[in-house]
Amino acid sequence: MYQGKDELAIIQEDIKRALNKKNPRWGMLIDLRRCTSCKACTASCVAEQKSPPGIIYRPIYEEEFGVFPQVRRRFTPRLCNQCDNPPCVSACPNKGEGKATWKSTKGVSAGIVMINYEQCIGCGKCVLACPYNARNLDSGAFYTEDTPKIEEYEKAPSWEYGRKWPRGKNQLPVGVARKCHFCLHRIKGGMLPACVSTCSVQGKLLW
Repeated sequence: MYQGKDELAIIQEDIKRALNKKNPRWGMLIDLRRCTSCKACTASCVAEQKSPPGIIYRPIYEEEFGVFPQVRRRFTPRLCNQCDNPPCVSACPNKGEGKATWKSTKGVSAGIVMINYEQCIGCGKCVLACPYNARNLDSGAFYTEDTPKIEEYEKAPSWEYGRKWPRGKNQLPVGVARKCHFCLHRIKGGMLPACVSTCSVQGKLLW
């Protein structure tokens, strides 16, 4: 059935089939043997989310191990792992469905750890609780804030959790916790997450 087809085309077909299910459960497989640390996934994620300084949903950790002359390097893309029992949710003082953070069990977002920016109080407890350093507080910074003017493209809205969020000094999600949300806005449209679609070695699979 899939003979000769591109991996990304196969994954996209799987997404469209999964969207016909009542509560699809999403997962991502990363083949570390194929990762070259090109950082295409990091760059595409930053571009897709219009991420400000200090907010990177998809960094890559680089490690060196072994003893000379048998030294090797390993590259590990890091994103929110959408844990089954998320320690970030347990640590939140305002947890629960529709509150600051919770693990969704219904609809297209089933299995994804969600954040409601309007309910988050910015205490940072979830940031400290995450064992993968996958959460950060948005400080409200701009890349061009120390130049004559903040460029308009930095104020462009991002699309997260089903809503557009304009970028401004006193506008949400400034001051609250942010993290990877599995490109839920793209999945709802039958598209691949940005990091999957731009992986140069197609080392990420989604189902």
